[in-house]
Amino acid sequence: MSVKQISVFLENKPGNLKKMTGFLAANNIDIRAISLAETKDFGIARLIVDDAFSAVNTLKNNDFIASLTSVLAIEIPDETGGLDKLLSIFADAGVNIEYMYAFQSIKSADHAYMIFRVAHTQESEAKLTGKGLRILDQEDIAEVLGN
Repeated sequence: MSVKQISVFLENKPGNLKKMTGFLAANNIDIRAISLAETKDFGIARLIVDDAFSAVNTLKNNDFIASLTSVLAIEIPDETGGLDKLLSIFADAGVNIEYMYAFQSIKSADHAYMIFRVAHTQESEAKLTGKGLRILDQEDIAEVLGN
């Protein structure tokens, strides 16, 4: 039930992020969540999009270094301590988080949505199943965003 995330290597130069989003927009690919991590010389854009396979092919065909990875998307209550409770479930299940980022839906103001990169995605998902979590798939993300 994981979601496909695209990771794009970007040189840290003015206009490179815009160039990437321009190719996606020109190919009618909708960015649903994005995270950008950078260093002095380069950055990694991590994207959840409506069509991951088309997006990664579009980017590769336009000379971007892009790859697909599986991530977990989990709904949490948008309330004080919501993330802390979720992280307790991860810790109790022995699931290590490599990185995470969030997005919120205007359609559902009472929930937030977290993207988690974990080692051994399927194994980690199995450990978290049955713990009262809503783990989303690609179609669920389209639904919560109202697309």
